[in-house]
Amino acid sequence: MPERPSRRAAKNQDRQTPRKSVWRRALPPPQPSRAQPPEPPADASSADPAENGGVVSVVQAVLYRDGVRVSAPASLAETYRELRERPAGMAWIGLARPTAAELHSLAAEFDLHPLAVEDAKEAHQRPKLERYGETLFVVLRAARYLDAPEEIDFGELHVFVGPDFVITVRHGAAPDLSAVRRRMEETPELLKLGPEAVLYAILDAVVDGYVPVVSGVQNDIDEIETEVFRGDPEVSRRIYELSREMVEFQRATRPLVGMLHGLMAGFSKYGTDEELQRYLRDVADHVTHTSERVDGFRQALTEILTVNATLVTQQQNAEMRALAEAGFEQNEEIKKISSWAAILFAPTLVGTIYGMNFEHMPELSWSFGYPFAIGLMGVVCVSLYLVFKRRDWL
Repeated sequence: MPERPSRRAAKNQDRQTPRKSVWRRALPPPQPSRAQPPEPPADASSADPAENGGVVSVVQAVLYRDGVRVSAPASLAETYRELRERPAGMAWIGLARPTAAELHSLAAEFDLHPLAVEDAKEAHQRPKLERYGETLFVVLRAARYLDAPEEIDFGELHVFVGPDFVITVRHGAAPDLSAVRRRMEETPELLKLGPEAVLYAILDAVVDGYVPVVSGVQNDIDEIETEVFRGDPEVSRRIYELSREMVEFQRATRPLVGMLHGLMAGFSKYGTDEELQRYLRDVADHVTHTSERVDGFRQALTEILTVNATLVTQQQNAEMRALAEAGFEQNEEIKKISSWAAILFAPTLVGTIYGMNFEHMPELSWSFGYPFAIGLMGVVCVSLYLVFKRRDWL
């Protein structure tokens, strides 16, 4: 049995014949004798791989020719075989949290650079655009707003774009690539432009996904402003958490501005369709607008945090002032009570001394003893009253 030629060898033979740029290769029309394949199941790219018992495999692999779906292979091996049989076609392979073996298989088949493959294995990559020969490697940070917990869920998408293939590696629930696939299949005139058109559609979907996130964050900031002036004690924590999300959001959007300008320059260099270049410029405008909104959110949250700190300080000062006034008033009352207690203590002391039952006391047989005792009590009480009055204790 003759050995089947590798796809790399087929590519080398194809390079020996003159052809257009890899970005605008003319695609031959579909063969009329080939029957249209049955419709494959819906793209499950938005499903969580954990729901499948933790087994992660190809989400969907579809072959297109002249903008029309011609096949939906069930495995990577079948995709490679059919792509060799249809060298003028384009493969769109979607994976969600793939295994190392799957990525190594794709790397061997499509000549993917080892550094890009290593990045695709792990999430937490920064958004970037890199070119390895004829292959573009794009890292995107998608986002979606979760209404119930009022927080942003970030996902990560790695895209390999080659002359006749697009490979997407998704880490996280966002973005929903099934919607992108449906959109492209419903517009074959756009899909027939090749892999760069698919890349544009993915970029557009990721950027459009930022719009509800921006709206949700704006609502959160409006609520936070109300809570700040209402004196909600939990608002500081909410401001801090939203500020951290804005840092992540800024890391996801700000690099896209430079990436899209670099991509547009590459599209011009390789002679990509002019209409597609206009579409890409529109995406770049949306990214710039979103990045500016995110910068504004961060600034607004910083100002809100400052205002909240000022209001909290004012409230604490008011409470301390009220506490000091209460303490002063209490001290004044204590002074009055202490003064009257001292005044009343003097006659009690005199009366207690002369109330002792001793037989020999000098003043007991004195005719002026009683008036003297009463007078002594009065003198002491009046003296103490005048002293306390002079000191404003009474």
